[in-house]
Amino acid sequence: MMGHNIRLTLVAALLGLAFAAPVRAEEAYDPWPGLVQDIFNNRPMQDGSDVIGIDMPYRAEDAAIVPVTLHSKLSPGDSRRIRAITLVIDRNPAPMAAKFELGPDANVTEISTRVRVNNYTDVHAVAELSDGQLYVAKTYVKASGGCSAPAGKNAEEATSRLGQMRYRQFAREAAPASHIREAQIMIGHPNNSGLQMDQVTQLYIPAFFVNQLKLTQDDSLVLGMEGGISISEDPNLRFTYVSNGAKRFRAEAKDTDGHVFRNEWDVEKPGT
Repeated sequence: MMGHNIRLTLVAALLGLAFAAPVRAEEAYDPWPGLVQDIFNNRPMQDGSDVIGIDMPYRAEDAAIVPVTLHSKLSPGDSRRIRAITLVIDRNPAPMAAKFELGPDANVTEISTRVRVNNYTDVHAVAELSDGQLYVAKTYVKASGGCSAPAGKNAEEATSRLGQMRYRQFAREAAPASHIREAQIMIGHPNNSGLQMDQVTQLYIPAFFVNQLKLTQDDSLVLGMEGGISISEDPNLRFTYVSNGAKRFRAEAKDTDGHVFRNEWDVEKPGT
């Protein structure tokens, strides 16, 4: 009987190791070095703690709509500027969430959006400066299941709102002297990740998302985005920029099915 109990104990211990080992291995594995190779062709990166900031909640309330804010830390006297920012959610199925191109004269210093987070993960922001150098900052987020979470709207409602855009402009106390503006663009789109299941058919919904967005004041680029499946349903960008005096603000978006959405709005004169 004692030998039988010992064998049972050993079997239980071995089973425990078999099930526990993959979890520990996954936690120990760091995907970032491979992502540096795949996304950035192994370009050298420097510490970006004084260049780029990334703000996200440590524990997300809803993994499908996790807020993220990227902001420049460059001093006003720095002759360099940020050309582009790449947002990487390391453990997402498609880690590159978005690449933002910043207009050369728009002086974008802050970008906020909402993303899906599929696992507990590091999130990296890589800034490319006008001197060609890359600078990286990171944060850690506890969230899971964001990429497979069901859509917030049913298919009929999502289709009826497809491509609808809204533009908002926010007052800033310091705006009259500097012409700094804060604005928001919202696009009606399901941004299906390809990992969500139709609750009726129990089949996976094909990936269908906004993959390009271009924002201009008249014809001068303010902000461009190359997006992936990690951008949440109904993409939403809030950002700061400097007005060049343009009277019209324009947006053009494209999705993976080839749809093109355009809209434009009148903007106030700087200082009004």
